[in-house]
Amino acid sequence: MSDQDLADVAHFLWEAGTLKAARRTGWWMAGVRDPESVAEHAWRTSVIASVIATLEGADAARAAHLAVWHDSQETRTGDVNHLGKKYAAPGDPVAVTADQTAGMPEILRSAIRAVVAEYEARETPEAVCARDADKLECMLQGLEYTAQGYEAARRWVDNSRARIVTVSGRALADQLLAQAPLDWLHAAMGTRRG
Repeated sequence: MSDQDLADVAHFLWEAGTLKAARRTGWWMAGVRDPESVAEHAWRTSVIASVIATLEGADAARAAHLAVWHDSQETRTGDVNHLGKKYAAPGDPVAVTADQTAGMPEILRSAIRAVVAEYEARETPEAVCARDADKLECMLQGLEYTAQGYEAARRWVDNSRARIVTVSGRALADQLLAQAPLDWLHAAMGTRRG
């Protein structure tokens, strides 16, 4: 591996870090002043993907890996919300990933491209679980924002819930809808809410 190959990988690592500051812009439409970052969304999506995949009998590590990469193209395209897509089509994730990885060593370039292509094709059980995790994470974030007083976030809750397809994802969504954001804390402390 040449120094130039590693320099291109290092460039990508810097680029990936921009997702920590990139906000999920759809939440602005719900009035959220400081919405979660793309990186925050991707982290919880990968956790949820591993949970759903385990419950569905799929490869949890693979599903989480797909989820980690599912929005990595937004370093170049930004997070285009649904209103923005009405005026400009978002970049093709496979094409953006090809550009992002062009200078990387072949072993890394082909691995990243394959992960993104698998997620986008949504044909493997792991890709289906990762996609459900993306929707479940959006629903969960919407529930959190609703609990913080952003009532317009309820639309994201309902739309995301309707798009979940796995049995485990739908069951988890129902459980989340039946709980309040701090119920976990009350259960951990042995206290009841309300």
